[in-house]
Amino acid sequence: MTQIHPTAIIDPRAQLGQNVFIGPYCIVEAGTVIGDGCKLEARSIIKSRTTLGQNNEIGEGAVIGGRAQHVQVHEPGGTLVIGDGNRIRENATIHRGWTNDGATTVGNHCMIMVNAHIGHDSRIGNHCILVNNVMIAGHVTIEDRAYLAGASAVHQFTRVGKLAMVGGMAKIKQDVPPFVLIDGSTAAEVVGLNKVGLRRSGYTAEDMLQLKAAYRVIYREGRRWSEVLEILEASFCTGPAAAFHEFLKDGKRGFVQERRISRKATLKIVDPSEDEIGEETDRDAA
Repeated sequence: MTQIHPTAIIDPRAQLGQNVFIGPYCIVEAGTVIGDGCKLEARSIIKSRTTLGQNNEIGEGAVIGGRAQHVQVHEPGGTLVIGDGNRIRENATIHRGWTNDGATTVGNHCMIMVNAHIGHDSRIGNHCILVNNVMIAGHVTIEDRAYLAGASAVHQFTRVGKLAMVGGMAKIKQDVPPFVLIDGSTAAEVVGLNKVGLRRSGYTAEDMLQLKAAYRVIYREGRRWSEVLEILEASFCTGPAAAFHEFLKDGKRGFVQERRISRKATLKIVDPSEDEIGEETDRDAA
C-alpha cells in the first residue's frame, strides 16, 4: 500500500509504483517515475526526468535529478536513471544529464552516503560505495564494486575500474585501473591490489596470483606502454586479469601511477594452496 504524507507535494504527472512511501515535505516533480517499494524520507526531492527503479531508499534532504551544473544551460536537460535496491543517504545530490539527450545512470545496490555528489552524465555501476562527501564530477565512470572513501574527488571524464578502492581525500585526475588500491592523499598513488575487496568478492587464491602477475607487468617491469598492452592481451586474455587490458586499452587521460618504492622491492608470489595471500611487497634485507 502506497503511503504519502499529507505535507508532501506530488505532481499528478508523476508515476508512482506500488508500496511507495513518501515522507513529510517531500517533492516529486512532473515526469518522474518512482518504482515499487521505494522510500522517500522527509524533505527529499525527486526532480523531473528522473526514473527510480524498485526498492530504493532516498534519505532526508537528498536532491535527485537536479539540472547539470554547467555555464551553458540546456532545457529541459537530460535524464537520470537509477536502478534497484540503492541506498542514497542524507543530503546526497545526483544531477541528470547535461544535454537534452544526455543521461546520468546509477546501477543496482549501491550505497551513496551523506552529502556525496554525482555530477551530470556520470555512470555508476552496481554495488558501488561512495562514502560521505565524495565528489564525482561530470562524465565520470565508476565501474562495479568500486569503493570511494570519504571526501575523495574524481575529475571529469575520469574512470575508476571495478573493485578499485580509492582512499579518503584522494584527488583522482587520471584513470584508476581495476582491482587496485589508491592511498588516501592528494598524491593519489597506487599502493597495490585491493586484496580485502577481492577476497570479499569471492576471488580465489589462483585469481589473486594471476592479478598480481598482471600488476607486475603494468607497474614493476619498466616496459613501454605499447608492450604492456601487448603482454596483457596475449598472456591474460582469460580470467579476472583480462579486465586490465579491456580497461587500459581505452584510456585517454593516462593512469594513476604506483607509489615510488625502493628498487629492491619485489612482488611476493606465494603458493596458492596457502590460506593467506602474502603482503603486496616484501623488502629485501639490507
